[in-house]
Amino acid sequence: MKLALFDLDNTLLAGDSDFQWAQFLIEQKVLDREVYEARNIEFYEQYKAGTLDIHEFLDFQLKPLARHPREQLNAWREEFIQKKIKPLIAPGTLELIAKHKLERNLCIIITATNSFVTSPIARMLGIDHLIATEPEQKDGQFTGRVSGIPCFREGKITRLEQWLDVHNLTWLSFLESWFYSDSLNDLPLLKKVTHPVAVDPDATLENHARQNDWSIISLR
Repeated sequence: MKLALFDLDNTLLAGDSDFQWAQFLIEQKVLDREVYEARNIEFYEQYKAGTLDIHEFLDFQLKPLARHPREQLNAWREEFIQKKIKPLIAPGTLELIAKHKLERNLCIIITATNSFVTSPIARMLGIDHLIATEPEQKDGQFTGRVSGIPCFREGKITRLEQWLDVHNLTWLSFLESWFYSDSLNDLPLLKKVTHPVAVDPDATLENHARQNDWSIISLR
């Protein structure tokens, strides 16, 4: 068996779904532009710089989910996917996924972005398995808090290993493993697989990839 892991934002997508979701809610006047837009941009810049406090960000990102009924959130999400996400699917994404599926590799999207936003994206891309940051729910409604360990940096390794354990798998179950990512934040997991692949990488990841003879590709 072989394992193919895919980061989502700025890897399979030519953009960031977390950032775009907040911008979409601002455009819909669900969130106040003056209050939220500058903070959204600030958090995104921190993420790209590798300095993001994930718990502070999740407090910002998940609180709006708790303020609206699930039915309304689902309607906004559907419009968001059609307007904002479909145009961001990188040109080489579907071909790369198809290659791994044809080889019968276990394909998983693993992302720091919350599962409410990313679960329909994974389905749209034809990937059955998603490991994402989980928003806490109570009685079918979001609480605005995170459930469990955020799927970010070293947390991606923890969440992946928890997922493997639930499915009676370990790293030793796989002859080979791939992880495709654009971000320096994913260096911990990239170092765990047999085939780390930098996809349209940021400068830090590109430098690390070149120093370690990792593959560097573009899906755009």
